[in-house]
Formats: sequence, structure tokens, C-alpha cells
Amino acid sequence: MPDVKQTSSPERGHGLARVLSKLGHCSRSQAEVLVREGRVTLDGRTVRDPEHRTYPSRAAIAVDGQAVRAQAPVHLMLNKPRGLVTTRDDPEGRETIYACLEGLALPHVSPIGRLDKASEGLLLLTNDTAFAQRLLDPASHMPKTYHVQVDRRVGDDLLARIGEGVEDRGERLDVRSVRTLREGARNAWLEVVLEEGRNRHIRRLLAAFDIETLRLVRVAIGALELGDLAKGAVRPLDPSEIARLDPSR
Repeated sequence: MPDVKQTSSPERGHGLARVLSKLGHCSRSQAEVLVREGRVTLDGRTVRDPEHRTYPSRAAIAVDGQAVRAQAPVHLMLNKPRGLVTTRDDPEGRETIYACLEGLALPHVSPIGRLDKASEGLLLLTNDTAFAQRLLDPASHMPKTYHVQVDRRVGDDLLARIGEGVEDRGERLDVRSVRTLREGARNAWLEVVLEEGRNRHIRRLLAAFDIETLRLVRVAIGALELGDLAKGAVRPLDPSEIARLDPSR
């Protein structure tokens, strides 16, 4: 049998701003600004086009004269407090989740998905863009579990109707499951599990049944649980936790 010559797939080039982001230097939007300001060089030449085709393994990239190299992958869990927005820079000047990372020696990390300002609980951050994309891919069917305090008791009939989902503003708002955790005299805590979350998904779903959301806490992503991590605290994921989230690794 003749020898079969093995050939590797050619490297895919990407826009320079995207490459800077994938290397963990900064966010893509921040990279676009750096490039346009003329602060980025490629093989010693200033490039001002954020979409300039770049091949990371072959290119010598520098920002403000400092070489940019790939950062070691970082995977973090944050217990997001209520009142923080899930972004690095907020045009309204509101405090962001990055206040929780101040003083930590970290490369640039980005949140995997979002929790709105009024929501709290488990949020993942990473500089590993491939890992983030796999978790965000709807095909992964990664369940996310929330504990939700509402302004009333919820009987079995209403719970069943919530479980059927609703149409709202042209979007389908479905749940994987919903059940009552506990009830008080005038309110209740529900456990809601989503596979695909839309903007303010749970709040909009419950509002369709005239139910007000008082608190919303994400307590698990897949098999990864928030546990007893303190409010506003952050910790790295251990290898077994990363493997549970991303079996492809």
C-alpha cells in the first residue's frame, strides 16, 4: 500500500482586532479602538484596519511597542451581586462586574453570557474563546438553573401553564422545567431551568402571568453549582469542573 502523506489544515486568518481578543489581550471592541488609534503593529508595521487579515502563529503583534502573546487559559466562577452590570465599560457609568476582579492578577477575561443588573448568582468568565463559544452554542443544550422569588404563591395549575411557555414580542419563551421550592404566606421561591435564555427570559415569562420577580439567582450551569461561594467572590474552576462543563476537552 502506498504511503499516504499527512497534511495539516491551513491556519485560518482572522481580523486583527479579533486576533487580539482571542489572544486574551483585551475585548474585541477595545482592540478595534487600539488598532484605529495606530497603537498596534503587525510585523513591525502599524496597521489601522481592525479587519486586516492576520495569522496568529506567523504574526508578530505588538501594542504600544509591547509584544502580545497568547495568555494561559483562565476559567473563573463569580457570584455576581445584584446591582452590577455584566460589561467592562458602561456608558451610563454604572458599576460593573469587573469591580469584583480589582486587585487580581488576571489577563483580560470576558463573561460567558450575561446576568442583567437586577439578577445575581453564578457567572463564568474566561479568556478561552473556544471554550466560551462551545458553552454558548445552543446546540450544547447547556441547562441553567435559577432560583426565583415571586410575589405570590403559585398553585399547580399556574405552575403547569408557566411550564408550557409563552410567546412574547415575537419570541418563544420556554422552560425546561419549573417547580416550587418553598412558599410563604404571600410569596414563593421557584426553581426554573432554561436551556436557551433570551433577554430577561424568566422575568418576561412570569410577567405574562402577572407574576412579579422579586429576586432571581442563577445557582447552576450544567453540573456546575454556585455552592457556598460568597457574594462578589471569584474563584478559578478546577480541571474536573471544566471537564463537566465541556466534555469535548
